[in-house]
Amino acid sequence: MNDRPKPLRGRGAVTNPVSRFLAHEREAVDDGWWHEADPLAPPPAPTELGIDNSRSVISYNQSPDLPFDRTANPYRGCEHGCIYCYARPTHAWLGLSPGLDFERRLFHKPEAAAQLRRELAAPSYRPATLVLGANTDPYQPVERRLGRTRELLEVLAECRHPVAVTTKSALVLRDLDLLAAMAERRLVAVQLSVTTLDGELARRLEPRASAPHKRLQAIAALSAAGIPAGVLVSPLIPGLTDADLERIIALAAEAGARRAGALLLRLPLEIKDLFTDWLQAHYPERADRVLSLIRQCRDGRLNDPDFGTRMTGTGVVAELLQQRLRLALSRHGLARQDSGWPLDTTQFRRPTRAGGMAKRQLSLFD
Repeated sequence: MNDRPKPLRGRGAVTNPVSRFLAHEREAVDDGWWHEADPLAPPPAPTELGIDNSRSVISYNQSPDLPFDRTANPYRGCEHGCIYCYARPTHAWLGLSPGLDFERRLFHKPEAAAQLRRELAAPSYRPATLVLGANTDPYQPVERRLGRTRELLEVLAECRHPVAVTTKSALVLRDLDLLAAMAERRLVAVQLSVTTLDGELARRLEPRASAPHKRLQAIAALSAAGIPAGVLVSPLIPGLTDADLERIIALAAEAGARRAGALLLRLPLEIKDLFTDWLQAHYPERADRVLSLIRQCRDGRLNDPDFGTRMTGTGVVAELLQQRLRLALSRHGLARQDSGWPLDTTQFRRPTRAGGMAKRQLSLFD
């Protein structure tokens, strides 16, 4: 009997394990009764939308591995369904599964723009590049209807606050008007993540993200509009996606990308099992080799949480990937995406809490 999990059309995860913070577990059991369909097949997985009532929209970090210290995420969960997403375990804090729940039970922040305005208006706030898309994709499909990301961009544009956007979606082109105006002031950069050029692999790996060729077209459109654009070849999955590394960088450079980077696959917490199940369901003949190569990059483990090595890995396989990246960047004249984009923080205008810009207070000598 084949006990491998069965994929769901349009979804990344093939399982839905319970939150690690719950005291109970659930398990599908065949009760012996006749059913029209496979009795053990998972039920349909429609997208559900809820409200996120977080009190703030800006999150801060002190990670030495990241070239930025603040992010804003208008959504929790991500319908793109990328099986490797390192944000999946955050759904466990909500009592939900990092598996299918993460990509079908979404939460949006209807007050995100108002919260951002309040936080930027605080007297203690000091501007630095804000990243949209560091956790979940700001241009996932639900954004087309809700527009939370555009609302944030409108506040940032009004305040002349620098922002870097990371996405897997060509929907970013909807906001070309805002982005182009901000780019004229050196206030914005956009980075498209392209994992593979294989359309079928991308459909299984990132089922509701834009197709790879659409992302490359988006880089070209952004560049043509004068918006600094880059490509992130991430995650690099040895034995599965790494063969496309050089070709992606070449095509991105041809499209006008200025920078490129690549990060090794990370499999923290529940993602280890989710990714393993996904491999067994979609590529069972390659699963053992892929997992072996990952372990060779992670000192025998599937994940390395240590700062300094968690993004690039260690060992011969990981070093070879980094050498290939360096050569590809040199060949195409692209800067390496290890440091933040050089955006301008000096134009920042603090908003008033009620809307509009704060008036500059005159000194005694004005």
